[in-house]
Amino acid sequence: MIVKVNGHGGFRKRIVEMGFIKGQMVEVLLNAPLLDPVKYRVMDYEVSLRHAESDLIEVLSQEEAEEWEREHPTDVPPVLAGAELLRHATEAKGRVINVAFVGNPNCGKTSLFNIASGAHERVGNYSGVTVDAKTGHFEQEGYRFNITDLPGTYSLSAYTPEELYVRRHIIEQTPDVIVNVVDASNLERNLYLTCQLIDMDVPMIIALNMYDEFKESGNRLDLEQLSQLLGVRIVPTVGRTGEGVKELFHDIISIHEGHGQFYRHIHINHGKILEKYIDKVESMVRKNPEPHHNYSARFISIKLLENDKQIAQIISDFDNYDEIISCRNQCQSDLLEEIQEDSETAITDAKYGYVQGALKECFVNVHKNSHSRLMTKTIDSLVTNRYLGFPIFFLLLYLMFYCTFNIGQYPMDWIDALVGWLGNSISASSWLGDGPLKDLLVDGIIAGVGGVIIFLPNIMILYAFISWMEDSGYMARAAFIMDRIMHKMGLHGKSFIPMIMGFGCSIPAVMATRTIEDRKSRLITMLIVPLMSCSARLPVYIIIIGAFFAHHKALVLLGLYTLGILMSVLMARLFSRYLVKGESSPFVMELPPYRLPSWKSVFRHTWEKGRQYLKKMGTTILVASIIIWALSYFPRYESSPAAGEATTSSSAVVNSNELQMKNSYIGQLGQMIEPVIRPCGFAWREGVSILAGTAAKEIVASTMGVLYSQTDAETEQLDDEAADEARLSGILRKSGMTTLSALSFMIFVLLYMPCIPTCIAIKNESGRLKWAFFTIVYTTLLAWVCSTLVYQVGSMM
Repeated sequence: MIVKVNGHGGFRKRIVEMGFIKGQMVEVLLNAPLLDPVKYRVMDYEVSLRHAESDLIEVLSQEEAEEWEREHPTDVPPVLAGAELLRHATEAKGRVINVAFVGNPNCGKTSLFNIASGAHERVGNYSGVTVDAKTGHFEQEGYRFNITDLPGTYSLSAYTPEELYVRRHIIEQTPDVIVNVVDASNLERNLYLTCQLIDMDVPMIIALNMYDEFKESGNRLDLEQLSQLLGVRIVPTVGRTGEGVKELFHDIISIHEGHGQFYRHIHINHGKILEKYIDKVESMVRKNPEPHHNYSARFISIKLLENDKQIAQIISDFDNYDEIISCRNQCQSDLLEEIQEDSETAITDAKYGYVQGALKECFVNVHKNSHSRLMTKTIDSLVTNRYLGFPIFFLLLYLMFYCTFNIGQYPMDWIDALVGWLGNSISASSWLGDGPLKDLLVDGIIAGVGGVIIFLPNIMILYAFISWMEDSGYMARAAFIMDRIMHKMGLHGKSFIPMIMGFGCSIPAVMATRTIEDRKSRLITMLIVPLMSCSARLPVYIIIIGAFFAHHKALVLLGLYTLGILMSVLMARLFSRYLVKGESSPFVMELPPYRLPSWKSVFRHTWEKGRQYLKKMGTTILVASIIIWALSYFPRYESSPAAGEATTSSSAVVNSNELQMKNSYIGQLGQMIEPVIRPCGFAWREGVSILAGTAAKEIVASTMGVLYSQTDAETEQLDDEAADEARLSGILRKSGMTTLSALSFMIFVLLYMPCIPTCIAIKNESGRLKWAFFTIVYTTLLAWVCSTLVYQVGSMM
């Protein structure tokens, strides 16, 4: 039984007209001698289809219906069987609608996706936030929607990875309905993509987003007339509040089921001359049987005239390929001679001309200088000012770090006190006898996980600031003011956005390099992103800065982040000159209007990062802490007291713990690598912490918590100095670490190899394993050289 017919345009219409509609029974009669085509019986007559065509018709067999019944026992009435069961299962599967969100960057596409699906995907006011497709689910009126949020793209050309990704998804995944999200405040630019989707002849609806801002501007738009001119249903929406989302999905159901008010599919009129040549190429393409790899013949013809290499590759197996290309070349030559303009430019101009003509019929711009534009102009006069731009940028960074420390200190102290109380309670408890289990709980799990979880407030404050800068539109300005510096580095202004994202996490920052068009800038950006100090390193900084730089916390932290930026500038310059050859692409980037970030969006993003941090505490950090504790606990070293020395003395405890650590497995490993790191001013414990941090940088802090808590277990008995601050910071001051070695250690943690997941992301995004290995080697060598210089030069002063 037919569930649904996929595919687009004329092919789908022809198949449906032949009787292949939902609910009809189809019987396979026989295969051709070469197994293609296949003869079927539908509506009591016989028809043959090729495999390529029949694959687009989704069917359900009796056996599959029975399997579906077993998987959904509560959804099937017990009396159903046979044909009734098949029809019920077909009806249920037919109520699943696949929807894809397509739109320009900054149009609010991901906000709509979040409202509809309940997903907490990243929303940012600059190009490139959605660098991969996100999926979610939504139910309304008895239908289940599988929603895909595709990357933001300005067109469906083959220029950027996003454009290719979106086009391939529409063709290969054949979503039932495309939701074209259009920014109501920028209709002309957004409707260019709409015209290309119309060329593809796909089932589509327009979500006219940010409609609240449009109404506030005083401008007027006749939605009904514009819908008729485009041949597409338009639904006003507000992504921030969810206004219009239910109406949008109600109309999607109507489109899917084929009822309700619709508009005829139109062809974008490119003008008499262009249409003549499009028709010539299309007539050659149509000599091949449908479907044309799921592309409409008209779309293929237009893209061929635009010199689209991917489309040329797709049709390369057509029998008349050479004839099509010859016709295309002749049409381009004739067009150039006739209008003195190449075909690609002419088609683009024609589409914008069609959009402008449509808007003249139904759009009235009452206030060309809206409040939003005036506000944006006023703010930009300050934040992008030649003299004020950089001071404001660094002032915002300083404010971010100041709040991260000073505001975060209060909840950090509360959590630290709770962790200390829990550890002391278990240590002093009588219900759990002394032995490995108690030591594991106190010195392994609580010292390891607890030593990192206290920094949750600092992480959340940092992410709240980054989220606010992204949502407000300031990040795009940061890229704008940094473009000249980026160009001097051999990079692109857009490279600055992944670099700033690296302050949060290196993995999405590496993925965000997809928004950079040319390979040279994209690859170099990928290689230097790990030099930006990610939030996973923050716990290490807080521990050491709290112990050795308590009076200059924000300045020291700002200095570390600035050092990461300077090192990235230096390495990018070297890579651009000697490693990666090629010319940088011109700086073309949209500067969206400023928008007041939604507190709900900022809070939700901050909480999501906090939740991920907590999840990592309960998985990666917990397992790592247990492993580190076990390696430091075994084999057991039993010492005997020296003559005349009480076994209960503090010095005996310290000496015993110190000898235990040195003779443990991890102590032996640390002493093996100590000669290599001694020039940096590190002891073996720091070396072990650095090794453990290759899995995840938070593990550096948890490893220090495990190692130092066991060597100084009696700290509370020696004095109460650490009572009002993080216990580990107090222990470090007594461990023999100096201010100079502490600074050297933070620099090493800042610069050395990224975590393994980031290396995997670099390998995937660059397409080469060698670049991941290169990143590991060069960052670690850079860290060793810089730390050694700082320590050795500092020691001589």
